[in-house]
Amino acid sequence: MYVITVEFTIHPEHLAAFMPLMLENARISRETEPGCRRFDVCRDPAHPQHVFLYEHYDDRAAFDAHLAAAHFKAFDAAVKAMVASKAVHAYELASA
Repeated sequence: MYVITVEFTIHPEHLAAFMPLMLENARISRETEPGCRRFDVCRDPAHPQHVFLYEHYDDRAAFDAHLAAAHFKAFDAAVKAMVASKAVHAYELASA
């Protein structure tokens, strides 16, 4: 299993617009991408501008397919100016 984590910091004035787009991207990924097994969107209640993603894919190829998907490209373009910072990390699941 290929695991991706993403840590976003969203400009506070864009948070209300960002979250529906993020949740829709996650939903479409789960529902339409055969290699996407999990896509959790998490927020820190004390710091709502911090958004954390936890994603599981069958393998690197499935994640690459996610990055190539039209819905992801549209999401990425739509939120570009809303994001203050973004850190992406890839892992292999050590145990099931």
